[in-house]
Amino acid sequence: MKKSLLAAALCVLVSASAYAQSATEGPWLVRARAVHLDSANGDTTPLALSINNKWLPELDISYFFTPQIAAELVLTVPQKQTLSAGGTPIGSFKHLPPTLTVQYHFQANGFKPYVGAGLNYTRISAVNLPAGVSVDRNSFGPALQAGVDIPLAKNLYFNLDVKKVYIRTDVAAGGSKLGTFKVDPVLFGIGLGWRF
Repeated sequence: MKKSLLAAALCVLVSASAYAQSATEGPWLVRARAVHLDSANGDTTPLALSINNKWLPELDISYFFTPQIAAELVLTVPQKQTLSAGGTPIGSFKHLPPTLTVQYHFQANGFKPYVGAGLNYTRISAVNLPAGVSVDRNSFGPALQAGVDIPLAKNLYFNLDVKKVYIRTDVAAGGSKLGTFKVDPVLFGIGLGWRF
């Protein structure tokens, strides 16, 4: 009986806490970020492939299931990259890398740090490479994340975020596989978030 009452009381407290949090902030958080893509440029082909680093826009939408647990979907527009071999540009392609992570948010004196892990899917398109050279158009890989939301005003946050995303594609020439090009970028983000 005591255990049942304790379990019921705990459920009420957790529900009340989640309700109070959602009533003041709401379960949705939308962020706009400027993100710097820093590619690992790992290559197992004999071509010494690399892509350019660049800044890109990012929009992400988070939903809080509890005050601590959230899911974040990261969106952007297709990004054009220059592909080089041995430092010499040989072509280009676009990639669209939506990423879904599950996050744990800590509470620390107003600051809200978080960590996350999830899955990335990258679609490669608009491939412009020398005749006979091709790349796999689809990539699936894990994604790791850490960041912090810093309150600026009611429901408005300054955000810093870093992700490690595993993006890889097989490279072939004349129908024969040459190896794997590992973009595997680190993404450094800075932006604003609105909770509602």
